This record gives sequence, C-alpha cells and structure tokens, in this order.
Amino acid sequence: MMLLRVIVSPQEIRRVTLQEVPPSVDELCVVLGNTLGLRGKFLLQFEDPDFGNELCNLTDIKDLPTERPTLKVLFTFSEPVSDSTLDTASLSSQNSASPEPPSSGDSSKWPDPFVIPDFSHDVEFQLRVANDAYAKDGAVTVISKSVKSEILDRLADSITRITCYPSKDNLESVAKALVAKHPCLREPGSGKGWYCWRFSLIFKMGNYRQLDALKFLKRKGNTKPVKKAKKGEIHYLPEPPDGQTTVKSEKDRETMLLEVQKREPDLHLLDELMTATFSQRRQEIIGDEPLISAVKDRWPALFSERQLSAEFSRIVTKDLLESFLDGLDALVPGVLQMYGEAAASGRPEQCSQLSSKGGHEPKQKNSCPTWSSMAHGETLDVLMSGMQVGLLIGHEGPLHDAFPLDVFNVALVVEEKIFLHDLRDVHTGFAMLLGAIYCLNLEYPRNMKYSFEFLQRVVMNIKPDCLDIACKQRNALVKQLLGGSSYLGSLPCSLH
Repeated sequence: MMLLRVIVSPQEIRRVTLQEVPPSVDELCVVLGNTLGLRGKFLLQFEDPDFGNELCNLTDIKDLPTERPTLKVLFTFSEPVSDSTLDTASLSSQNSASPEPPSSGDSSKWPDPFVIPDFSHDVEFQLRVANDAYAKDGAVTVISKSVKSEILDRLADSITRITCYPSKDNLESVAKALVAKHPCLREPGSGKGWYCWRFSLIFKMGNYRQLDALKFLKRKGNTKPVKKAKKGEIHYLPEPPDGQTTVKSEKDRETMLLEVQKREPDLHLLDELMTATFSQRRQEIIGDEPLISAVKDRWPALFSERQLSAEFSRIVTKDLLESFLDGLDALVPGVLQMYGEAAASGRPEQCSQLSSKGGHEPKQKNSCPTWSSMAHGETLDVLMSGMQVGLLIGHEGPLHDAFPLDVFNVALVVEEKIFLHDLRDVHTGFAMLLGAIYCLNLEYPRNMKYSFEFLQRVVMNIKPDCLDIACKQRNALVKQLLGGSSYLGSLPCSLH
C-alpha cells in the first residue's frame, strides 16, 4: 500500500491511497484518472529527493519514491509535444502564451454518461440526508446559496477539464446526471427537473472563461483591477480563436498597419484581420486602459465607421446603426402622442417644451457636452475643450431648433480628439458615439449617465440586468403557485 499526495491544481491537492503500486507510469495515470475524475491527457511529475525535491518528469515507475511521494498532474495540449520539450519550463511558457487553461481537453471526447464529481464532505452529507428524505416522501431539498455555488463550481471545474466551450447538449447531460445522482435537487413544478440547472451551468461556464482571461492578463504583468462588463457586453473579454496565438496576432496587427497606409486598402482583408485580433485588442483596451492616442497608433483601422460598427457587433452582437435607428423609430409614435395630447390640452407652453427638448449648447464648457456647433468661427481646440465624448456638428446659418437642418459635417470627439469625421448625419454620429464608448470601454460621463443609459436600454434595447428581473419574476410566480414557500430564492434560475 502506498499513500500519495497528488497536486491537481493550486486549489486542489488530494490524498490518494493505492493498494498496490502499478507496474508502469501509464497504468498509474489510468488509476489516478479514474480515482480523481481527471479527463484528457496528462503527464506526471514527482518531487525528486536527489535534487532537493525539485519536480522531475516521471518516465519510469522505478523512479517513484517509496515513502509518501508527491505527484503533480500536468495536462497536455492537443498539439503534439516532443519528448525533449516536455519539461516544466516549456510547459509553463506555453501556459503564459495562451489564455486558454491547460486543462481544457477535446470536446469530441465528451463522456456519456457524465460522471458527477464528489463534493465536499459537508455538502455530500447534506445531499445524502436530502436524498433519503426524497426517497421517502419526494421532498426536494432546500439548498443554501453557498451549497449551490459549490455544486456549480465543482461541476464547472470538471467540465473545463474536458473543454472550455461545452455545447448546450453537453451541459444538458451534466444537469441530467446531477439530478439523477441527487434527485433531491430536482426543480419543483418543472416537468424535466433539471432545466434551470442547465442555464445556471451556462452562466457559470461564461464566468469561468472570463476569469481565465483575467488570469491571463495578470500573467502578462498587469496588476490593475479589471472591471466586469456593465453595459450588456456579450463578448467583454473573449478567448482567442483556435490557432490564434499571441505571435500570430501581433503579425496580423503589423499586416493591418501596412494595409491601412495604402491609398485603397483591401477592406475585406481588414475585416478578417480585425476579427482575428479581436481578443488581443480587447485585452489591451480593458487590461492596460491606454490613452486613445495609443489605441489609434496600434489599431488605426478601428478608427473608421465600418470597423467601429463591426467591432460593436462583435462585442454586443447587435448591428450598431440599424439598432439605433429602429429604436428611434419605435419612440416616434409615443412622442407624437405626447405632442398631440399637449396640443389638445390647450397649453401651448407644453408644446413648446416638447419641441425644444434636447436644448442648445451646454451652459458649462467643461461639462462633457454631447454636441457643439462650428458655425461661429471658433477654433476646434476651443470647441473640444473639456469634451470627454461628444459630437461636433457643422451647419449653415443660425441655430433656431434643437438640432440644425443644414448639416454639412459631423465629427465624433473622444478625450478632446477627433475620433471620426465626415459622418453623414446627426443620428449616425450618435450611433457612432455609442459604438466608441463600447469599443474603447469608456465610462458614461457622470453628469449625463442617465441620458446615455436611456440610449443604451431604451433606444438600443441593451439591458444587462434583464436576467435578474426575469429571475425575480419567475421566483415570485412559482412562490405564489406553491403557496408562499420561502425557499425559492436559492433555486437556480433561468429565462424561458
């Protein structure tokens, strides 16, 4: 009998007791894989007492120390690695060059059925008692938030050992296996009993991938706190495409720089290069928080209407201009109804207030104006002074209405610098303004936060908190149907 100390990850160090030592390293890997629930290919390292307990690759079972040896599990990549490079230094260098966790395996090897891992002793004890109660009278368990969090964490950890991008069918098999092993976790009032667990796993896996991207930024030496997505971004910190390494992304960026300098650049080539380097660009903008001038030097192709719209679509999965115009069109009937009611009420001052909404130039020059006029001969530096984000609108003649009619140029300004110019009209300028905020990860101006949130949530219909609202409504409905039970707040929730 041999007692092993097995390091799976810095957060998971296990004790394993072997009744007998396997005759080969391969058989030892099989035994550890079955005992610990490890998926995918991996190699073993051991602390060699001849070298001061430094780690060495275990290639011969005879090299394994006989007194309580310590083993470390290293998951290998899908691409072949030569024997001469299978050392700790080469593996750690590959880990630092790729934001994908080394434990991600091949999704084509998805186990059927999925093996539910063991949870902590306390959680296993609670589930065992709850399963006995369910077997007697069919009562579902009342799980706390901490228990649910541990269950999802353990499941997500097991899934990432197979693949970081499981399909919905894969997550469905995990949810089915969970309620099959622990029937006390079935959802009350649900025919399938596992539907909400599948959606909870979808969100948990998304959080895991974002956490891996943040760890990658920290490995690059970035110690700044990285904020989470707050404006409804779908792909806030995306993973790089398959085969897109850091070196290849940098080569694509240099190719892009050369292409942009041409008099007639290949727009389709720029589209492909911008898509391939999307992950690297987001990591730089969010992690390093560079100045706009630095972003323009490294990514000049982004500073165009075509690429700004494409980048917004990659982040939010919405068409920028189309969504903005559709949102404005949807508001027109309500505005006309308000105007008609104000006119019918016999109060002309209300009509004049409605027709003048939007105002003229801001009273304070440094209050982050949303637009300015270029009709009075002022220099651009004076007009852009104090403008965090905004529009410059060039027009002919005096300004009588909220917005001028004869507009000959619209420019987008970010951090007192012109970001885009020669935009065709004002509403296109406002759409590009929102696009720049998302693409450059800018905060809304503090004194106009609610105006921009109105454009985001009402006009663009981007609502990051809609899921929380739907969950609360669902829990309230189920609570009412089940007679006011108070344990529903801890159940997994989903959108139907």
